[in-house]
Amino acid sequence: MALSQSALSELLDAFRAGEGVDLIRESVRMVMQELIETEATEQIGAGRYERTEARTTERNGVRPRLVATQAGDVPLRIPKLRPARSRHRRPHGGRGS
Repeated sequence: MALSQSALSELLDAFRAGEGVDLIRESVRMVMQELIETEATEQIGAGRYERTEARTTERNGVRPRLVATQAGDVPLRIPKLRPARSRHRRPHGGRGS
């Protein structure tokens, strides 16, 4: 799990500005979101925008969720997953079905 350079810069800026509670809440949000993304990547078998033949699941948008923590409410984006579509399947009702 690696946070991007820009995300770390945002946290550092918030810390320097003395936004203690906001810093903790944002840190919690970033860590939780990274864990959610890591779990989704493992479930799918491929990273975001990565194409693999072995993939059985794909992303289908996100659901916003608000999680209550001791640091306050934390907004998260939960990935929606769906079975991967086969590229070689014919649509139902078409010729040759």
